[in-house]
Amino acid sequence: MNTVALPGECWAITDHAAGNQRQALSLAERLGMPVRHLVLSPRAPWSWLSPRLVLGGRLALPGSQRTAFAPPWPAAAIGCGRSAALFTRMLRDETARRCHTVQILDPRIDPAHWDTVIAPRHDGLTGTNVLQLLGSLNPIDDAWLEDGREASPALGELPGPRVGVLLGGPRTGIHIDERYAQQLAERLLARQRAEGGSVLVLASRRTPTAVIHAMRIRMRGIPGLIWAGQDDGGNPYPGVLGWADRLVVTPDSVNMLSEACAVGCAVQTWAPAPLPSKLARFHQSLRDIRLLHDLGSETAPRQPPLRETETIADALRRRIVAV
Repeated sequence: MNTVALPGECWAITDHAAGNQRQALSLAERLGMPVRHLVLSPRAPWSWLSPRLVLGGRLALPGSQRTAFAPPWPAAAIGCGRSAALFTRMLRDETARRCHTVQILDPRIDPAHWDTVIAPRHDGLTGTNVLQLLGSLNPIDDAWLEDGREASPALGELPGPRVGVLLGGPRTGIHIDERYAQQLAERLLARQRAEGGSVLVLASRRTPTAVIHAMRIRMRGIPGLIWAGQDDGGNPYPGVLGWADRLVVTPDSVNMLSEACAVGCAVQTWAPAPLPSKLARFHQSLRDIRLLHDLGSETAPRQPPLRETETIADALRRRIVAV
């Protein structure tokens, strides 16, 4: 890792979406700068037109948030998500370009409004200031996985193979519903009957209640766990990834698939219907380098894990220093 210290503070700007927060903070924390996390919520009409509408400046924020988005300005700002793109764009003008502005994900307008834009390859966004990556940014490396194992030693005592199952939720063109959960569970159980082991199911905030209920019923009596929120105890996500011998991920989430592929174990998915084109391109990119396989296929040999965050951080660090 490049250890060149960068001067000043870095702001990570996001909305409340956990995936956006994870990407922005993962990158910010790799820069070696003090990090301040701002969760900002623009008001209408800015929320409808972000990041196109910048007229009115900080009036886009409710009064309770304006004191956070104020001088002293940071040396760098990293936003993730459409609403954050409004504020990273504004910072470029507010600071007379003294703040290096970074936007993660396609802002849907000219990337020249930012110093650096970071977008997944399947978005097809190009430009002299665009850094492309295969998946999404995340904090997962060997140290992160070791911390996860240390935090959840009981998971290491479960019978192997330990199969982690990451459940997302429905999105346009993808049905993650009770029927999907029932069919997924039957495939998981068939494999568990054949090879033994344990099944560790983790829901996300987007997972429908009916999906969680269906998994609870069908996994009853199987070694492992089902976690769907704080009623089930603390989130064991780092421990599950740290101890997993294999991961099964629903096909809807670029973030979940990217994090699973960063672990270093075999990763499988089950997509019973054609995927939306952009997501299908991402899946195919993972398949092309043998990081993603169909549920039910033979477990493939381990491949080098997909870990792009440090590479992107190094490239961004060089861009900031060069200014």
